[in-house]
Amino acid sequence: MSVSAIVSERVLTAASVTRLALTDFRGYGAARLMLEPRPVVLTGPNGAGKTNLLEAVSFLAPGRGLRRAKLGEIDRRVPPARPTALPPGAWAVAAAVAGTRGATEIGTGRDAQSETGERRLVQIDGNASRTQAALAEQLCVIWLTPQMDRLFTEASSARRRFLDRLVYGFDPAHAHRVGAYEQAMRERARLLADEQRPADSAWLAALEARMAEHGIAVAVSRRDTVARLDEAASETRGAFPAARLALEGEIEAWLDTMPALAAEEEFARRLAAARRADAAAGATTLGPHRADLAAIHGTTHMKASQCSTGEQKALLIGIVLAFARLMARRRGEVPILLLDEVAAHLDAARRDALFAELAASRGQAWLTGTDKSLFDGMAGTAQFLTVADAVITA
Repeated sequence: MSVSAIVSERVLTAASVTRLALTDFRGYGAARLMLEPRPVVLTGPNGAGKTNLLEAVSFLAPGRGLRRAKLGEIDRRVPPARPTALPPGAWAVAAAVAGTRGATEIGTGRDAQSETGERRLVQIDGNASRTQAALAEQLCVIWLTPQMDRLFTEASSARRRFLDRLVYGFDPAHAHRVGAYEQAMRERARLLADEQRPADSAWLAALEARMAEHGIAVAVSRRDTVARLDEAASETRGAFPAARLALEGEIEAWLDTMPALAAEEEFARRLAAARRADAAAGATTLGPHRADLAAIHGTTHMKASQCSTGEQKALLIGIVLAFARLMARRRGEVPILLLDEVAAHLDAARRDALFAELAASRGQAWLTGTDKSLFDGMAGTAQFLTVADAVITA
């Protein structure tokens, strides 16, 4: 089913950023944009600051943003040629967003007062949030970058991060569970690695119970999302190939044969039995952190990793578009898509198909490119902005 058919069935809300303000963010000392709930096209030369704007929007979701940079690396650097500029402070992003929850004000940035300088602050409607997970309840943001062209051939950790961002759209609490699981796993690994003092078995058992509780919940949410997405992605036709998706992993396979509570008990038991082996390996050898997202080309039945680079990119775009359709059906909201330099590597047919899909979705997609003519097909449907040396003009 096309996005336009879905739109005709029900009234959709397009998640969108209506105002974006940056302070000391990358090359921007201060920038402010007023936007409409429709696609945004950013054009300009390489290094102008286009991707920086997409990165700022990506921080309206949980995580480390589309570049996965350390927070301190994002602070503005003052070039030597501008010695009179005010010294930069910790970066901040403020945005007004609209979605199924109505209008919301989101603020986030680096906490310069934290011990490491790597703590992120989050405010929603002026109220401080204890965790970034609250962002997933407000907005769904998905991105594709040139680095993700190798997603199907990279390590499985990149595919898990990609999948988790999709899961946030259907289960906002997933972000909290992933964070809680990883925190307990790190603490357990630290205790097991301490050769000076034996780890307290009761404390290890408590950490393993937390890992089991949150880990199985993470696996359940991922399985549910992959099952839904597999159905939606298998319907893809035309310029972007259909994809078949599956979640692979040992504890994920348990859920085929046992209820979640039994899997939780088995996971805790296996963690306790693996303490010595995990200490020797310096890693936790079992858990949802070892799962993988498997993708197969729906027509050729080839593994995505064995497809050509162009077909891998087309598969990935098709999966993202399928997710947008799925969100429209399930939540009545079209997510924000951040598509960095996507159009430049598509042939004309696929480029036109992408633009048509974005226009039909009535959502807010952000696209970047150096050649404005590549986006002629979006004239009349998108708002065009030019970026040059961190200066934005209509």
